[in-house]
Amino acid sequence: MRRMTFIILILLVVAMPIFAKNANQVTCSGSTTVLPIAQAAAEAYMANNPNVNISVRGGGSGVGAAALISGSCDIASMSRPMKAKEVSQAKSKGVNPVAYFVANDGIAIVVNNSNAIKDLTLKQLKGIYTGKITNWNQLGGKNLPIVVISRDVASGTFEVFNEKALQGAKVIDSAQMLASNNAIASTVGDTPGAIGYVGLGYITDKVHALNIDGVYPSEKTVKDMSYKLSRKLYMYTNGKVRNNAAFFIAFIQSAAGQKIVEDAGFISLN
Repeated sequence: MRRMTFIILILLVVAMPIFAKNANQVTCSGSTTVLPIAQAAAEAYMANNPNVNISVRGGGSGVGAAALISGSCDIASMSRPMKAKEVSQAKSKGVNPVAYFVANDGIAIVVNNSNAIKDLTLKQLKGIYTGKITNWNQLGGKNLPIVVISRDVASGTFEVFNEKALQGAKVIDSAQMLASNNAIASTVGDTPGAIGYVGLGYITDKVHALNIDGVYPSEKTVKDMSYKLSRKLYMYTNGKVRNNAAFFIAFIQSAAGQKIVEDAGFISLN
C-alpha cells in the first residue's frame, strides 16, 4: 500500500507541470474580422505574462462557435452574436456561452479605387447583391460589369451583412464567395469592377469605402449606429470563467487593449 501511495505521489508530481502548462494555455478561435485584434492583443498580453501562451486562429465566427461548443477552444471570437440554435446546442453539451464586447465595427462597402462611385443606398446595395443591378452605369458610373464579392456562409460578417443589407435575400449565384476579409480586400483592390464588404480594419489603400444612405462608416457614425451596417465584435467563453482566458478578454477591454483595437483599424468601446 505504501509503495502504491508513493507511486501515485510521484505521478502527481510529474504531472503537475503539465497541468500548470495547460492552465496557462489559451486557445482563441473564430472570426477573421476579430483576428487582427486578437493577434495583436495576444502578443501584448504574453509580453507582460511570459508564462501564458495564447494561440489565435481564424476560420469564421461559425467555426469559433463550433469550437467553443466542442471544447476545442477557450475563447470563440465572433463578429456576430451567437445564434439561438448555437446556444441551444452548447447548453445541450453542458457549455454556457457568455458574451463579452471587445470592439465596435462597421461593415464597410468597398470598391476599387478606379471606381468613381462614392455613395450607394441600401436599396441599391441589395440590388447589386441580388443581381438586379449588374453594371456600374446603372448607378451613374462607368460602363463596367459589377463583379460581386461576398464572404462565405461560415462568416459572421456574411450573417450580419445578409441581415442588415439584404434582409435575408439570396446573394446572386455568380458572386465570388471568399473565406476572409483579407481575400475580399485584395480581390476588390485588384478588380476594377468589383464590390465587396469588410470590417473597418481591412480597408486598404487600393479600395475606398462608400457612403451608405449618405453616411460614411466613422467612429461617430458607428458608435451612434447612424451607419446602418454598424455592429459589435464579441468574444465568448464557457461560463464566467476566472482564468487566463477571462484575464485576456479583460485586457482587451482595458484602456491598453482598446488602444490595440484602434491601432488595428477598429473602433473602441468607449
